[in-house]
Amino acid sequence: MSSTPAGADPASELPPDRPDDGAVSDVPATAAGPQVARRLGIWSLGLAALVLAIDQLTKWWALMALAPGVPVPLLGELLQLRLVFNPGAALSLATGYTWVLTIVVVAVVVVILAALRRLGSRGWALALGLLLGGALGNLVDRLVRDPGFARGHVVDMIDYAGFFVGNVADIAIVAAAALIVVLSFRGIGLDGRRHVADEKDAPSTSEPSGQDGRSEGTA
Repeated sequence: MSSTPAGADPASELPPDRPDDGAVSDVPATAAGPQVARRLGIWSLGLAALVLAIDQLTKWWALMALAPGVPVPLLGELLQLRLVFNPGAALSLATGYTWVLTIVVVAVVVVILAALRRLGSRGWALALGLLLGGALGNLVDRLVRDPGFARGHVVDMIDYAGFFVGNVADIAIVAAAALIVVLSFRGIGLDGRRHVADEKDAPSTSEPSGQDGRSEGTA
């Protein structure tokens, strides 16, 4: 059994670059590694594919089963089915700029795909999956439906008390937006870290004081 020389510091016997037991890593516990980001990214893509499939199937059904503009009550006038073709954005905004909206949605999709590589939060994975699926659902309409490429009209069929008519893609986008607001309010970033510092960790702004209780440097 080896012995430690008298007066020697036992910590000096530790091998180099090897932390002692109980050492705290500089990397936060919530930091996302490549494997975590990849797994969450795949999960988000799967969710987006599911939203896209449901959106397109419901649109196909609406085109087959509903007559344009004819309401079918579900909950009286509060919720109806009514087939319309929307050339603009939500609430029929920007009706004459369908091609501009197409470019904007393509840019949004690219940004979301890039963000998936930095995921470390299941909440953000859910939000981005819903947002990507909803964006792709309406983008497909703009690319393949009449009157032409990048100018296609989006198929809407869910009438909310006459205020506006939407589709499954819109529901996913609204849910994603609400979730993003909650995550941002809680200070949770894409990587899963909380970016809101605790008050106890905030640096003190008070000036150093002398023994007499007055700030140093004052007369």
